[in-house]
Amino acid sequence: MIPTITPDTASLPAHGSEDCRALSEILVRIGDKWTILVVGALGAEQQRFNDLKRLVGGISQRMLSLTLRGLVRDGLATRTQFPTIPPKVEYALTPRGRSLLQPIDALADWARQHRAEIEKSREMFDDEADQAVA
Repeated sequence: MIPTITPDTASLPAHGSEDCRALSEILVRIGDKWTILVVGALGAEQQRFNDLKRLVGGISQRMLSLTLRGLVRDGLATRTQFPTIPPKVEYALTPRGRSLLQPIDALADWARQHRAEIEKSREMFDDEADQAVA
């Protein structure tokens, strides 16, 4: 019998299930579409909330707030509030957050390199599935 593997039960031979669960939680955070885009936008320099919203096209105010809160909570970004009127808040990557830029860039390069092949594979798969249904 082959065991069913889920994010809650996945484990690698060299690691225990507790380690895999913790790793899974972190990967969910940094693998999220919005997190990757926000980290990329903060990669160049610190940004104000509305500037980030403009840079990250399509993100809602609520999703940006949740994403930034998660990044700050995980120690990947900082939130600095200045005592001005109106209040000024800036977000910046921490050194830990900056360390994400290289793997994100590598993943983006891989995606660009293989995009056409993946699209072709999807088309072939979909065509075969359509023929099987017909």
